[in-house]
Order: sequence, then C-alpha cells, then structure tokens
Amino acid sequence: MTYTLGRLEKIELRDIWRSEAHDFTPWLAREDNIAILGDTLSMELEVEAEESNVGPFRADILCKDLVDNSWVLIENQLERTDHTHLGQLLTYAAGLQTVTIIWVAARFTEEHRAALDWLNEITDERFRFFGVEVELWRIGDSAAAPKFNVISKPNEWSRSVSQASRRLENEPVTETKQMQLDFWTELQGRLEGHRTLRSRRPRPQHWTTYSIGRSGMHLAGLFNTRDNRVGVELYLGDDNANAYFQQLELQRPAIEAELGFVPLWKALPERRACRIIVYLENIDPADRSRWPEYHSWMVRTLEAFSRVFKDRVARLEIAPPDGEM
Repeated sequence: MTYTLGRLEKIELRDIWRSEAHDFTPWLAREDNIAILGDTLSMELEVEAEESNVGPFRADILCKDLVDNSWVLIENQLERTDHTHLGQLLTYAAGLQTVTIIWVAARFTEEHRAALDWLNEITDERFRFFGVEVELWRIGDSAAAPKFNVISKPNEWSRSVSQASRRLENEPVTETKQMQLDFWTELQGRLEGHRTLRSRRPRPQHWTTYSIGRSGMHLAGLFNTRDNRVGVELYLGDDNANAYFQQLELQRPAIEAELGFVPLWKALPERRACRIIVYLENIDPADRSRWPEYHSWMVRTLEAFSRVFKDRVARLEIAPPDGEM
C-alpha cells in the first residue's frame, strides 16, 4: 500500500503574529492555547490577568497552576531573547516571592539558556524558571500549528512531576471522592467536542469549572453529595466582584427571562466573590443510573448560563473609586 505524505513547513512567527502585545499575548491567553503550553510543561494553567503590574514592569500573562494554586508568570518574545527581558524576570521573581516563571521566545541564546539553568540551580523550591521556544508549522495548505519546545527547566522537574502523579494515584481515595471523580469524568466524556464548554481535568472534588471568557470569573458545575443536589453557577471572583454583581443585578429581569428560570443571586459583600447559582434539588448522588439525567440538566443549564452571561460578562466595567464619576 502506498501512502502520500505531506511535508512539514516551518512558518515565520511574524507572518501570523505581527505584535507580541496585540497578537501573540492575547492568542496565548486564550483557554485552548494556554492549555497547550500547560500540557507541554505538565501544568494546569488558568489565566488570571494580562498585562499585570509587577514592580516597575508589566508582566504579559499572570496565571495560576491549578494543581497547587501557585502563581505562574509568562513573559513573551517573538524575537531572540535579550538581557532586558532577563532583568524583568528577576524583578518579577523578587516581587512575587514564590512563583513559576515561563519565558517564551522565538529563540534562546546560549547565554540566556545558561542563565535560566543557573537560576534553577541556585534558587530554592519557591522559584521555578522555564525557557520555552515557540515554533509554527503547517502541512500544505493547512492552518499553522504551534509547537512549544522546552529548552530549560528546573532541576529534577520531570522526575518530580512523575513522582507527584504517582503519589496522587497511590493515595487512598474515599468513596465520596471517587464518586465525584467518576461523575465529572462521565460528564467530560459527554461534553467531548462541545464548542463552548471545555472543562478542566476531572478531579475528586465537588466542582468543575468552565471558561466564561474573562479572567477572575467562570462557570462551574457543582456535585454536592452532602446536600443531595447538583448546581450550576456564575462565579465572580476578583476585587471588583461586587461592582460586577451590581451591574448584572440591574439586568436581573431580562436575565431571568432569557434563562427561563430564576437563579439565586448571592451577593457576598464581606468576601471577594459573588455567585449567581441554580440547583437541582433532592437528587440521589449515589444512584449512578440517574447520573445521565443529572448530566443532561447540568449541560442544559451550563449552556443557558453561557448564552445569557457570556456577552454581559465581557461588557462589565470596573467601578470608579469612591468619589469619582
């Protein structure tokens, strides 16, 4: 049998991303693309902010690693690495105290690769430095595809990730935790290929999250075995959460009419979070024969929340400081 094979062609980064700030950084900050970088580094990254102030500089992307809830800072270059960016990385490390720093560039000079290796040798476990080269490839007339190559990483990183994975696998899992993991795993299978609902890796916990398109906010599915209910919520979770909540509450009649049901509006003025949530009550979490029913309700409700809230969330405005208009 004869096969016709295509030829890989390398694409210049500037042919696709003309600007680091306006093209590459927004592209990388998208959920699907940050997941590619996370998979390359064995991390589960969630974007918290773009162009975030750290000392006198502005970091390109600030993330959380959901595995251990630690800060991850990403600095981008579409050119060869330079001393200016290396200096910024050191400033970020000093400002955040405990952080993983990922330097993404078109090409690393040998001296900058050696500098990252040296930083990983002399710093303790509070700091981790990665050097990652980005490439673009395509076959024939196909769309260009990104490829990340790790050229520097912390000492023993691969081994520590492998050991952590084995440790998690070998830890005893309670019956409830196993049930939660199975519930989310089955739901993820049902959502395979869904255009808007892409969940995180299933975990033995009572929630899972879905992007709403803005950092600090997300949709979530809830599987509450204690109170015998499942739920769906919009979570607003940054310093402006209450201001955002108030803006949405002004639209409450229209929102509830579009949803077709009445959620609970939970303003939490004493906390840095607000929720709009709806429950399916009086379920039997242990009755796995009814899980398809619960999953169907959850998918319908998540789709309704996404449809009704996505554009509204994108238009939310930060409230001016007290006394300013």
